[in-house]
Amino acid sequence: QAQGGKMVEFAGWSMPVQYKDSHINSHMHTRQHCSIFDVSHMLQTKVYGRDGVKFIESLIVGDIVELKDNQGTLSLFTNAKGGIMDDLIVTKTDQGYLYVVSNAGCADKDSAHMQARLQEFKAAGHDVDLEFMEESLIALQGPSMAQVLQKGVGDDLRKLTFMTSVLTPVFGIQGCRVTRCGYTGEDGVEISVPSGDVVSLTEKLLADTEVKLAGLGARDSLRLEAGLCLYGNDIDETTTPVEASLVWTIGKRRRQARDFPGADIIVPQIKAKTQRKRVGLISTGPPVRQHTPILSSDGRVIGEVTSGCPSPCLKQNVAMGYVEAGFSKVGTSIQVEVRKKVVPAVVSKMPFVPTKYYMGQ
Repeated sequence: QAQGGKMVEFAGWSMPVQYKDSHINSHMHTRQHCSIFDVSHMLQTKVYGRDGVKFIESLIVGDIVELKDNQGTLSLFTNAKGGIMDDLIVTKTDQGYLYVVSNAGCADKDSAHMQARLQEFKAAGHDVDLEFMEESLIALQGPSMAQVLQKGVGDDLRKLTFMTSVLTPVFGIQGCRVTRCGYTGEDGVEISVPSGDVVSLTEKLLADTEVKLAGLGARDSLRLEAGLCLYGNDIDETTTPVEASLVWTIGKRRRQARDFPGADIIVPQIKAKTQRKRVGLISTGPPVRQHTPILSSDGRVIGEVTSGCPSPCLKQNVAMGYVEAGFSKVGTSIQVEVRKKVVPAVVSKMPFVPTKYYMGQ
């Protein structure tokens, strides 16, 4: 608030929707320099024990066995009906635990879900334990992230590639975990930091003129340009990974074994296709928002927008939503109905703006 944050309620937390800069300036600053997003509201969990991998794999679609030490992956909690309960990142650390980050809006549901499975696993004699972390989490995102952060860490950040993680002091603050990932499509990191030190770390980062604070408004438009799903909008318990175009999250070994929740519904969909599909849309004219109807060229309703905004980078409207599978091919001309007006749109590939994840030299 001292930095001019305009606060809104989000998932039971008070969060800045923007700071002194306009939403668009903040968005462009992230694309051109770098920004700090406070994402401490997200649920951070450690999974301990010999059977930790087996435990987490019993809840998600990903292949955690095949991860190297300190490598992570995006995955999905699924239910018995094949619906998505949440998306999460699982990192296999070299410290003897899995580091899991999941969404704030699902924190109560996710923690209850993990604890219920934990009791089953312990009753069956498995060696596994959970720790819900009290650490804060800040995301430093944008092309100048590495030059800013390198001054504060001993390790060469060129060795830390996309979706890998390291425990390291950051600007002298002990007990930090730096993971090269984010929600903007830019090169970036998320830094888990003891909560007593998060203000100090943020101030140290802000001392660099490259860095500004950014809020939820920019976070949403950045992730949408990057084609990334927001849980509760673009994916939920009524959408399967196949409908959501997230088949790539399902490990090959897991598909063959069919040993994840909802596998008997999800795996056959991979071959048989689904009746609807998550797609990207581009349009001009009035902005396209959640729940906007999507129409075929002859005016029939074929789907609905789940997220949309004017793209600051492309100067046109970007959106994602679900359409009947027959209309999901890139380049298909469709229409969207904005305030009773029908506007032309086209199915587009995502990401809308090329992603800049750091894959190594």
